[in-house]
Amino acid sequence: MTQDYGFALHTTTARLGLAVDNFRGDSRCQTWDLGRGLSTHLHVTLAEFLPPQTWLDIGFVAVAKGPGSFTGTRIGVVTARTLAQQLEIPLFGISTLAAVARSHGMTHPDVGEAIHLAVQLNAAREQLFTGIYRVEPSGETAVFQSDRVSTADAWQQTLDNLKTPYTLVKADETTLARSTDSVLALAYLEYRQGKRPHWSDVVPFYGQHPVRS
Repeated sequence: MTQDYGFALHTTTARLGLAVDNFRGDSRCQTWDLGRGLSTHLHVTLAEFLPPQTWLDIGFVAVAKGPGSFTGTRIGVVTARTLAQQLEIPLFGISTLAAVARSHGMTHPDVGEAIHLAVQLNAAREQLFTGIYRVEPSGETAVFQSDRVSTADAWQQTLDNLKTPYTLVKADETTLARSTDSVLALAYLEYRQGKRPHWSDVVPFYGQHPVRS
């Protein structure tokens, strides 16, 4: 049993994203538009996607922990925690905004330089999920301002007060779903640094209560 592969789940939108990679040239990533059928079809899709690898080949699991859909995020995190617990392997919870920043940064015209990316995603009640990240040419992504919920005015004020050049990224369901490989890549960077987070440490980032008080 070599446990050479990392495995990632992205369920924060209506599209399920899965990725597996041994970081030596054997990788694949796929998305499915499951909509409300996510909870029904998730485990079947997992079983169909994983071969020719088996769960015994997986050395760590990564999951998009939000922000995003409340129900989808919860399903993904619960599934990832169960997998990591049963397999007795580390679980990395990765911000969806960080994954979008990494994906965008790797295709940015200034890909040879470190760049700052201000990522926003529509939230409920006319608010925004926001975060600012510094992406290195290697793909290493560092938090410049942590994920939070902002009003449009507060977010604009934050951007106006930034003292460093930045690129604004307006994320949506499509860009989130397409960042599954970045969820795995960011987890791998932490894995290489020797981090081995316990499955119980990973909790969803909802940002907002799902029901208006």
